[in-house]
Amino acid sequence: MDALELLLNRRSASRLAEPAPAGTVLDNIIRAGMRAPDHGTLQPWRFVIIEGEGRTRLSELLYQSALGAKMDEKGVEKARQAPFRAPLIIAVLAWCDTQTKVPRWEQVVSAGCAVQAMQMAALAQGFNGIWRTGLWATQPDVKAAFGCREQDEIVGFLYLGTPQLKASTTILPPETEPFVRHF
Repeated sequence: MDALELLLNRRSASRLAEPAPAGTVLDNIIRAGMRAPDHGTLQPWRFVIIEGEGRTRLSELLYQSALGAKMDEKGVEKARQAPFRAPLIIAVLAWCDTQTKVPRWEQVVSAGCAVQAMQMAALAQGFNGIWRTGLWATQPDVKAAFGCREQDEIVGFLYLGTPQLKASTTILPPETEPFVRHF
């Protein structure tokens, strides 16, 4: 797929199944994330791959976190089921360096760029995914389980797999005028 076509027609896929990216394909996805814009070459990201039994462990973690956050019954169940919406999840952490002139917010944005680059790399290789966060991405117990330090953030969970619904390969381009102005 042509790179510009890929960028202009990107769509998330929320219904994902086996197979998941693996081997060289998964390595390409990770490498694409590591090419995100990075002021100061800090590499302010860490990637945690969650698959197989890891999804069950994540389910229990999110379930307990949702209970601790006193979410309603629907929210608790959604948290428990979240890891099973795709066969592979990559948690992306903004691994922030506090001893640099590069502002923390730039490091978080850089990790966010890594998520998009990884999703685009998955799409370019015949897979797809959806970037999710949810309340649990900010919960101290979830952040601790992923090894986040005080200055770090979970910028998202990238759910990846084989799309189950055939999405239109082209979408109508949005009007740009309301979003653009000249200085």
